[in-house]
Amino acid sequence: MMRVLEFKPSPKPVIILGAAIILSIGGFQGYRILQSQAETTKNAQVSEITTPEIKTVTALGRLEPKGTVIQLSAPTSNQGSRVEKLLVQEGDKVKTGQVIAILDNLPRLEAAYQEAQAAVRIAQVNLEKVQQGAKTGEINAQKAEIARIEAQKLGDETGQREAVARLEAQWQGEIAAQRATINRLQAELKNAQVELKRYQQLYRDGAISQSLFDSKNLTVDTITQQLNEARANLNRIDSTGKKQINEAKTALNRMQSTGSKQITSAKATLDKIAEVRPVDVAAAKAELNRTIAAAKQAKANLDQAYVKSPQDGVIFDIYTHAGEVVSNNGIVEIGQTNQMYAVAEVYQSDISKIKPEQKVKISSISLAEELQGTVESIGWKVQRQNVVNSDPSENIDSRVVEVHIKLDQESSNKAKQLTNLQIKAVFLL
Repeated sequence: MMRVLEFKPSPKPVIILGAAIILSIGGFQGYRILQSQAETTKNAQVSEITTPEIKTVTALGRLEPKGTVIQLSAPTSNQGSRVEKLLVQEGDKVKTGQVIAILDNLPRLEAAYQEAQAAVRIAQVNLEKVQQGAKTGEINAQKAEIARIEAQKLGDETGQREAVARLEAQWQGEIAAQRATINRLQAELKNAQVELKRYQQLYRDGAISQSLFDSKNLTVDTITQQLNEARANLNRIDSTGKKQINEAKTALNRMQSTGSKQITSAKATLDKIAEVRPVDVAAAKAELNRTIAAAKQAKANLDQAYVKSPQDGVIFDIYTHAGEVVSNNGIVEIGQTNQMYAVAEVYQSDISKIKPEQKVKISSISLAEELQGTVESIGWKVQRQNVVNSDPSENIDSRVVEVHIKLDQESSNKAKQLTNLQIKAVFLL
């Protein structure tokens, strides 16, 4: 049987080995801590070097004059008109109210205005006539007309009354004469009848002949016939005379009525001539006011034939020349170049850094030197970028806010001929 011998190491070397291991671990950890601190310090230094403080904001933009550029056209009522005369050229300075062009409808509108002025003058004369009433001569003439009508009425009535009296006298005379004739014939008839009766007895007694008796009988018949005719004439004379008298009296009444109406009408005309009625004055004033309003409208239409500048400025471009119909773009383009602005399109991410009165530097490859300005206003809406960088790698669909930059006077003078020039604006923070 084999025996195994046990080896018992000494504890001292073990203790030394453990201490060595512990020291090695502690040294490694200390090294890592020192290395981490060194890297932190190095990163901080690198960060300070690579991220410098931002002191500006850059944006693209354009130059434009104060306010808006106006495309001056003919009034709506003159659409389709031609430019008769063009009084400006590109680059001309114009004042507010200065005539830029004259349209071809000027002669027609001038004639209409002159006609309207003539109508006003006529209405003024009519008003004065109404207010002053009739002339003394017209009043006296009308009074004379009334006197003439009255005299004529009196004369006509007098003559007609005389005619009535004459007819009545004639009628009465003829009646009396005819009655006398009837009375005479009645007496003759009575005598003839007595004579016939006496001769009738003699004829019966045979004292007279048949022919004598027949002659007496004929005499009675003749007188009887004459008496009947005389009575018929009396009726005719009575009827005809009465009819003539009635007609004459009717004519007299008609003359009286007609004359009275003529006198009344003439007196009414006199009252109308002499009276100044408020309603007539009001009507004349209303007519005058109407003609004045029409004249003002004609003057306004005439003024529209002269195309005038609505503001001070410079002629940027001409769209319609003399002899041409006014184009859709108007006649000329006007802007106020005495004060120029830069409109910068600032990215929405940078707009919070922009403040009023902020200093701005303006540059462009077309400018010999930088322009200076200050922020005057900041837009109220975010919109699509209009001014695009020539670098194709740039974002061309960025969202921007327009910032209006007022150039100082010296910069305005340098930029007044460069409207719509693309620029770069550098905002100093």
